[in-house]
Amino acid sequence: MPQCNGTTVPKYWYNIQADLPFTLDPPLHPVTRQPVTAEEMEALFAPELVAQEFNRDREIDIPEVVQDLYQLWRPTPLRRAKRLEQKLDYGGEIYYKYEGTSPVGSHKLNTALAQVYYNVQAGTQRLATETGAGQWGSALALAGYLLGLPIEVFMVRVSAEQKPERLRLIRAFGAKVQASPSASTAFGRQIREASPDCPGSLGIAISEALEVTRAGNGTKYALGSVLNHVLMHQTVIGLEAKQALADLDRFPDVVIACHGGGSNFGGITFPFLAEKFRGQSVRVIAAEPASCPSLTAGRYEYDTGDTAGFTPLLKMYTLGRDFIPPVLHAGGLRYHGASPIVSALLHHGWIEAQTVEEDEARQAARLFMASEGIVPAPESAHAIACALREIYTAQLAGKQETILFCLSGHGLLDLSFYD
Repeated sequence: MPQCNGTTVPKYWYNIQADLPFTLDPPLHPVTRQPVTAEEMEALFAPELVAQEFNRDREIDIPEVVQDLYQLWRPTPLRRAKRLEQKLDYGGEIYYKYEGTSPVGSHKLNTALAQVYYNVQAGTQRLATETGAGQWGSALALAGYLLGLPIEVFMVRVSAEQKPERLRLIRAFGAKVQASPSASTAFGRQIREASPDCPGSLGIAISEALEVTRAGNGTKYALGSVLNHVLMHQTVIGLEAKQALADLDRFPDVVIACHGGGSNFGGITFPFLAEKFRGQSVRVIAAEPASCPSLTAGRYEYDTGDTAGFTPLLKMYTLGRDFIPPVLHAGGLRYHGASPIVSALLHHGWIEAQTVEEDEARQAARLFMASEGIVPAPESAHAIACALREIYTAQLAGKQETILFCLSGHGLLDLSFYD
């Protein structure tokens, strides 16, 4: 496939749907259980985003406006973790792609800018969304701020309590944000009445955002993960990493990323999976929290993406739409399901998944901090923990593998994780 230059911003997104060696099961209408049409999807999303959801072209051009905005921080650094290699006495090479240099400190802005742009072009008056730990909410808030579109955010209650600085950041960018379940939607009030102490979940927050969207008034919905177009927008991560490694005459033996809904994971791994489909040897591993193990403990079946059942039914690994995860600091990994593409890749054996306990993730993050001087986000710490496992396994086997992982964001607004 064509290569982008790892030292410049990609001019296209990579659409893995063009190369999948299997057929994806279509999303189904939650009532009729028939395949959802583009027209039905456009009740929630901007038309161009719906078109991308079903598109099978390998490359999708990035609009010039979005390319220009990407240049606020892209390309992001690909760094070799030499001090970590020395600390571990590792004979191979460890690389990480650092997405924490974005204005909001995470990878989420890659798709936020694209989604806001297409909604502005479509005449949308307002966007409603959910957020877990706040990275997605702050990214969409900034994108709306830059492109002039009002944003309303429902933030999972426990994260709003744990991470008040994220809440403030969302508001600083001019967005309306409230803890979910909230008192401003019928579904939120229903949950609060049944369970006054409910910590919330992404499924509940999605339902609230969809209720606002379905009320009309020129409002559309924006999703920070799971759907095909969202993961595609994130492939700028993997395209840059792939070319930067090629410039060093390197190709990874293992690619690792944390996994919640799948956006960061798909973003870095899909361009490398394109080569695996062509016969290149590479292992691809999703690192998920043991307290919300959708890929490793979920069922592969149709389920709705939200708790109320407003979304189309998606074929995915799921813990069930009513699943309320235990309180954990990695709020971005708290989703009950997984991207249909990532789920199908796992089901057909193209990728692997591992669970990581929060204490293991915390210890791995501290080791990384002591070596590289960067405070990782709690979500990224799971990828670091998985990378350390692979390093230890390679050392025991006498191998000197090249390992790449995505450091999807910094943890400077998540310091309670390190207490």
